Amino acid sequence: MMKFFFMMIFLIPLCFMKNMFWMVQMLLMLMMFMFMSFNMNIMNFCNLSYMMGCDLVSYGLILLSIWICMLMVMASENLNKLNFYVEFFLFNIIILLIMLYLTFSVMNLFMFYLFFEGSLIPTLMLIIGWGYQPERIQAGMYLLFYTLFASLPMLMGIFFIFNSLNYMIMYFFKFFNLNFFLLYLSMILAFLVKMPMYFVHLWLPKAHVEAPVSGSMILAGIMLKLGGYGLLRIMIIFQKINMKFSFIWVIISLLGGLYISLNCFSQVDMKSLIAYSSVAHMSLVICGIMTMNYWGYLGSYVMMIGHGLCSSGMFCLVNINYERLYSRSLFINKGMMNFMPSLSLWWFLLLSSNMAAPPSMNLMGEISLINSIVGWSYLSMIILIMISFFSAGYSLYLYSYTQHGKYNMSIYSFYTGTSREYLMLMLHWLPLNLMILKIDFFFIWF
Repeated sequence: MMKFFFMMIFLIPLCFMKNMFWMVQMLLMLMMFMFMSFNMNIMNFCNLSYMMGCDLVSYGLILLSIWICMLMVMASENLNKLNFYVEFFLFNIIILLIMLYLTFSVMNLFMFYLFFEGSLIPTLMLIIGWGYQPERIQAGMYLLFYTLFASLPMLMGIFFIFNSLNYMIMYFFKFFNLNFFLLYLSMILAFLVKMPMYFVHLWLPKAHVEAPVSGSMILAGIMLKLGGYGLLRIMIIFQKINMKFSFIWVIISLLGGLYISLNCFSQVDMKSLIAYSSVAHMSLVICGIMTMNYWGYLGSYVMMIGHGLCSSGMFCLVNINYERLYSRSLFINKGMMNFMPSLSLWWFLLLSSNMAAPPSMNLMGEISLINSIVGWSYLSMIILIMISFFSAGYSLYLYSYTQHGKYNMSIYSFYTGTSREYLMLMLHWLPLNLMILKIDFFFIWF
C-alpha cells in the first residue's frame, strides 16, 4: 500500500512542470491498472504496511478514487487550454487523491477521521478557486459548516471508543459491542451528513451547482461514498443498539428519497437535477446499511461504486453542453439531438444506467437493496416502488428535455465534440456496465 502512496507523492513535482497535463493523466491511469493487479485476500485485510491495509471494501473504493481523479484531469482540458492556474489545479487533484487513498486504506479510526475531514480542504479549494459564479463562496461555506458541525461530536466519540477499548484498529471492532445512544448518534451523524441523508442534504445541490466539472465529479463520485464507507466500517460495533434505532434512519431516508425524487421534476438547472437524484440514490444506500443484513451490505457497496461512475459521467455530459451553450438551464439546452446526435447516445446510455436499467451495476445494487429493505419491512415496498418509478421518470424527463424539442436559435457556431470527450464518457460507461460480468466477486465477502 505504501508504494502507491509514494507514487502519488512523486506525482506532485510533475504538476509544476510545463506541459505535463497529459503526463499526470497517463500516470494516474497506469497507477489504476497497477492497483488492479493487486493480489487480494477475500476474507481479511491484506497488503499491510505501516498503518495501511486493504480489504475488498476499500479496494473497490480506492480503484474508484484513482479512476475518477484521472477522468477529472481529462474533463478539465479547458483549463489547460486557457492556462488557468493549471499547475495548482493538478496539485490540488493529487493532494485530494492522496487524502482519499489514505482515508480508504488506513485501519486506525482516528487516522481515518483525520483524512476524512482533510479531504474537505482540496474540494473546497476546487469549488472556490475554479467555480463559475460568485455564489461559490456561499456554497463552500455550506459544505464546510454542514460537515464540520457533525464531525466534532464524532471526534469526541472516537476518543470515547479509545478510552473504552484501548485501541482503534477497525479490524478488531467485530469483537465488541458498545450500547450507548449518545456515542452511536455522534459516530453516525457525520457519515449521514456526508452521504447526505434527507434533512442534512442542502449543501450538496449548492456545492454541485457552483463547482467546476472536476469538483462535481469528485463530489458525486467519491465524497458521498466516504459516508457510506464510514457507516460500513463503524456499524459493526453498534449492532445491538442499531437494531433499536435503525427504523428512524430508514423512515427518514425512504420518505426523503421519495420527496427528493418528486423534487427532481421541478428542477430547471441540469446539475441541480443530477445532484438531487444523487440524494435519492444515496437514501437507498443508507436504508440498505441500516437494515443490517447481508443483502443490504452488498447492495449498498455495489450501488456506491455504480453511482460513483454514473453520476460522474452525467456531470461530464452537462459540462460538455455547458462549454458550448454557456448555460445549464433546461430551457436553453433543448433539441441537442440536432447538433450532436452521437452525444445523444451517451446521454441515453448514462441516463439508462442512472435509472438502473440492465446491464449496469446500479441494477444489481438496487435489486439487492430492495431485497434487503423489503425483508426488513413489507410496508416499505410501496415507497420503494414509487422511488424506482420516479427515478426512471426524472431520467427520461432530463433526456427528453435536453435532446428533443425546438433548439435554441441563438446558436450560430458549434462543434460536435472531440474524441477526448467521447473517450471520457466511454471510460465512465464501460466499467459501470462491464463490471456486472464479475459481480460474483462481490458475493464472496463472508
